[in-house]
Amino acid sequence: MTLRGVFRILGILLAYFALSFLIPVAVSLLYQDHHHKVFITAFVITAFSALLFWWPCRHYQQELRFREGFLIAVLVWVVLSIFAAIPFLISPALNINWVGALFEATSGLTTTGSTILIGLEELPNSILFYRQQLQWLGGMGLIVLAVAILPALGVGGLQLYRVETPGPIKDRKLTPRIRETAKAMWYIYVSLTLICAIAYLIAGMSLFDAICHAFSTIAIGGFSTYDNSLSHFDSRAIYVVASIFMILAGLNFALHFTAIRSGRLSIGKWIRVYLQDQEARTYLSIIGVAGLVTILTLLSNQTYSNILDNFIYGFVQTVSIATTTGFTTQDFSVWPTFIPIFLILLSTCGGCAGSTGGGMKIIRIILLFKQGMRELSKLVHPHAIIPTKIGDKPVSEDINNAVWGFLSLYIFSFTVLLLAMLATGLDMVSAFSSVIACLNNLGPGLGSVSENYASVSNIGKFILTLAMILGRLELYTLLVLFAPVFWRG
Repeated sequence: MTLRGVFRILGILLAYFALSFLIPVAVSLLYQDHHHKVFITAFVITAFSALLFWWPCRHYQQELRFREGFLIAVLVWVVLSIFAAIPFLISPALNINWVGALFEATSGLTTTGSTILIGLEELPNSILFYRQQLQWLGGMGLIVLAVAILPALGVGGLQLYRVETPGPIKDRKLTPRIRETAKAMWYIYVSLTLICAIAYLIAGMSLFDAICHAFSTIAIGGFSTYDNSLSHFDSRAIYVVASIFMILAGLNFALHFTAIRSGRLSIGKWIRVYLQDQEARTYLSIIGVAGLVTILTLLSNQTYSNILDNFIYGFVQTVSIATTTGFTTQDFSVWPTFIPIFLILLSTCGGCAGSTGGGMKIIRIILLFKQGMRELSKLVHPHAIIPTKIGDKPVSEDINNAVWGFLSLYIFSFTVLLLAMLATGLDMVSAFSSVIACLNNLGPGLGSVSENYASVSNIGKFILTLAMILGRLELYTLLVLFAPVFWRG
């Protein structure tokens, strides 16, 4: 393995990330919140650092190998999170240390949505916009963005694409060329964001809020410009818009591409594309059943006197948690005890593979269930050969083993992180929910972290920052770096 190619690519990606600081500069000048110097400073520091990475390795042109792709994927999220923390650290409007700034930046880039900031309404618009922008950039993956727009990379993009694209089945490409595939994903991503922003605007949001919330909705991030999240607006129209686009963002973007290509103006063809996909059907079914369970529990406990409120709050909150977005319409942590625990555990399923959602991904849940049923069948028919299938296609044993391996690593990682958080002095409910929320890139937890993570110790914030990156990279990509075999040869 050579690090020269890694540093070269990292320098290029960091340079393009530096350009993203210029947008909040424009926002600051537009709203005259006197924070443009903060983002100019961040731009200069990041651009200069990018030059230091790139300049010594600028002539290195060898093809990127797969192991280096893993290393770049991890370094991008770690290094970019560090530089993304600069505006939070030096902003005069915030009073947080470097651990808090890193936590907030990582939460944004990984689309987790956990926050330590309080009094969002009083913060400068440029800071609020920057938080939302971080989630939007992280939503589809900065590496995929780089593969889409940086032909100057001069490396094989497939290695980066495969280690960045979430989900266990990663070899399917939408178009023959990987760069065209990444572009197709981003065209869909940008289009959904624009349509979502327009829908929010029509539903009653201001232009600023509509853009900001469209960023976090399509990214399945959950950051808001208000402490009370969506409940600040108290608008059923906004709740409906949020639900629709959270569900769409939680679907595989390859399906969106296929639906559009099947017939640009044919809604019927689009619906058939989604319903023919087993993962999409399971994803929609889980949301529907979970929403019904939540609504019935609210009704049976007479949580809200207005019957319609039970339906709206119950369903929207279920969609938000199930897709790992993390918006809140009400403080669900004070709902009947069954619901908060049920929803937090539901976030483990997450969105579909190839979506911006977190969690284990629906395709893995399907495969685990099918493999479990296969083992039950083999108890009755021990000599039978029973293949695991997704639709009509058999799944290879390599993928089956990878899914079981992922589950083992997930349980192991969760256990270690939970014990670490308990060791910091956090109570059981807060520790349990904070680890699940960060590992699944969800955001809100229960107990002392139901509203924000400001009360968590610095060590706890650092542990949860690691959990967010671990969840965003779906365990394997990060943990493989700790395997001695990775560094041999």
